[in-house]
Amino acid sequence: MSDTNIYGHLTQLGGSTPLPNSPQEAVLERVANPQQGVLYLVRFTAPEFTSLCPITGQPDFAQLVLDYVPGKWLVESKSLKLYLGSFRNHGAFHEDCTVSIARRLQELLEPQWLRLGGYWYPRGGMPIDVFYQSGAPPAGLWLPDQGVAPYRGRG
Repeated sequence: MSDTNIYGHLTQLGGSTPLPNSPQEAVLERVANPQQGVLYLVRFTAPEFTSLCPITGQPDFAQLVLDYVPGKWLVESKSLKLYLGSFRNHGAFHEDCTVSIARRLQELLEPQWLRLGGYWYPRGGMPIDVFYQSGAPPAGLWLPDQGVAPYRGRG
């Protein structure tokens, strides 16, 4: 990358930033990918994701595994943590949470490829797993398994 500061526009990193009240209020930030043209995978795992059931208000828990192949942009990790944390008081079904997160990241990052696995812990005795993928992975990409066991008391 050139000697220009690719991080100068970031507003949340390096200081105290309160948790946003909702996903709509959350600010996701991106930085220029200094390794453009290199095929590589970025993985974020959020093992303690929470949201609320929109009907009962009861908490729902999931492990999210995000894999993406960057194009021009990388997601800034603190802004991603704050965005995911903003779902803590957000009421939505598992499918809506998982797909909404994937689509917002897809729009922000314009990655070569993106996949999000939402591994939801059981409510009423049944886990719900939700998967989003933007298309076929790029040829030649090393794509490890997401590493979440089928439900048998996950963890």
